[in-house]
Amino acid sequence: MAAAVVRIVLIALQLAGPCGAAGAALPVVINTWAFRKATETAWRTLQLGGSELDAVEKGCGQCEIDQCDGSVGYGGSPDESGETTLDAMIMNGNTMEVGAVADLRHVKNAIGVARKVIEHTKHTLLVGESASLFAVRMGFPYEDLTTQRSLSVYSRWLNQSCQPNYWKNVVPDSSKSCGPYKRLEKVSFEEETISQRNIHNHDTIGMVVIGKSGTVVSGTSTNGGVHKIPGRVGDSPIAGAGSYADSTAGGAAATGDGDTMMRFLPSYQAVEYMRMGTDPTVACQKVISRIQQHVPKFFGAVICANTTGSYGDLNSSQSCMFTQCDAETTGCSHEG
Repeated sequence: MAAAVVRIVLIALQLAGPCGAAGAALPVVINTWAFRKATETAWRTLQLGGSELDAVEKGCGQCEIDQCDGSVGYGGSPDESGETTLDAMIMNGNTMEVGAVADLRHVKNAIGVARKVIEHTKHTLLVGESASLFAVRMGFPYEDLTTQRSLSVYSRWLNQSCQPNYWKNVVPDSSKSCGPYKRLEKVSFEEETISQRNIHNHDTIGMVVIGKSGTVVSGTSTNGGVHKIPGRVGDSPIAGAGSYADSTAGGAAATGDGDTMMRFLPSYQAVEYMRMGTDPTVACQKVISRIQQHVPKFFGAVICANTTGSYGDLNSSQSCMFTQCDAETTGCSHEG
């Protein structure tokens, strides 16, 4: 991008505050983290005449191909058995239809399969090996999602006595041993104050696209938490948690500690705040603050965009972490 365009992007962000832009021209593409190639792919899809659904599918799909930060796509975030599984969703803000897959095995293009759930079923969410069989019926290749990198991550974890992990109230002591575990007879219910995620384990691309006509589409794709217990599903493929789109209000997507975030439906709540006229950045701030009231050391972020083209984000450290393209700036920029 030319230096002049960079300056325009920065000025637009400064005028609206640290994490947003006021009155940006439609269309708008915004996604979590510094996944710029994904943003540009979605933007280019729109410019070539593709739909908002196409843009989200292609943008998130780009991250699946690129294995963004090892937290999206194949070959990353092995679970306790060393397997990589994928979660994804896509939501049409015109029809309120959602397609999602969770614990998807042996199929690399999770966001593509999620779209097929909308197009070819009356369901919303398919899971596990049955989701993989559906994907194969839809023409997706059945492939190995394991790579040398994921095997290396898994091997190092085993050599570190399986630390960290997601078990509690089990024997043997999960902080010292790989198990196998059995439940404790006496269960301790302690207040949850510490998030297991951090900036290096955010595990999602979340994307919102708003077209020229105001159509809002959102989506997510992830390979989940590193060393998760097999079968675990986080916020990403859950409508209202991982992302949410409503063409009468706007769209939002979340990333971070999915086990915590899914309990609060932050994406749905952010869209509802924007429906009431709340600025996108403030909407993001309000949903993050609500989670922190219960989990003070929570780590996560939410991106928000309304139907006027204004957008913003906020994470739990009160800083910006998103990449965006919009018609006013004629280019793409990363904040954070």
